[in-house]
Amino acid sequence: MYDSLALLLHRLVLFSDLSTLKSAWPWRRERETPTSSSSSSSPSPSPPHPPRPLLAAHAHPLCRGDVLEVPRTLFVHFGIYLGDDRVAHLVPDILPAITGQRALTAVTNTRLVLGCMYRHASVRVDSVADFAYGAPVHVNAMDRRLLHARPVEGEEVARRAERRVGHVAYSLLWNNCEHFVTSCRYGTPVSLQTDQFCRGMKAVIRDQRSVLLSLLLGLLSIIYFGLVPATTLPTILISFTLWMAG
Repeated sequence: MYDSLALLLHRLVLFSDLSTLKSAWPWRRERETPTSSSSSSSPSPSPPHPPRPLLAAHAHPLCRGDVLEVPRTLFVHFGIYLGDDRVAHLVPDILPAITGQRALTAVTNTRLVLGCMYRHASVRVDSVADFAYGAPVHVNAMDRRLLHARPVEGEEVARRAERRVGHVAYSLLWNNCEHFVTSCRYGTPVSLQTDQFCRGMKAVIRDQRSVLLSLLLGLLSIIYFGLVPATTLPTILISFTLWMAG
């Protein structure tokens, strides 16, 4: 039943090929490229059982409390290794919201993206293979990017993650899987992906061409729909706000 619903959701989002945008994200280019003879083979679509994940060549054997990260559709997904092939991770998943039951199957990329939009998430424990869903796994790469933050002892990291298992409030920008792992490992929730997105939005807002574009679109809407408050007020307020912010 779960596989059928996941296949239906996959068909609903086929009109948007989100995977083509992966190379546009700056933090994706910062990841090391793992070496593997099987990376050149084309993956089969929506495998019922995800293939065994590939550990990066530089990674040490997994230890309890390690931060694991894998590339997903539009972003990087994070989790805390608990030992015995178990990973705790904050997962936005659309399937439990539809079925009303706890989903036991691996969370596919489609379900992950739709869960982000629906804002339905939980901290759950899965195997390393289900967590990675066929993607290469990087271990503790966050330590090299957060040089100012010192990780706590691994056992304490794992205990913090285990205490938070269950349903949680979710926000793509303010409480995502990266906030979860950094709060467990460093004591402070941080998301470098959110910071990068906000810097990009700041650059767009500060670009004065955004003012001209919003003004032009507003004038076109006024010409098409007429001079009414629904078109005039947004045109003035949005253009004025962008101009002041720039």
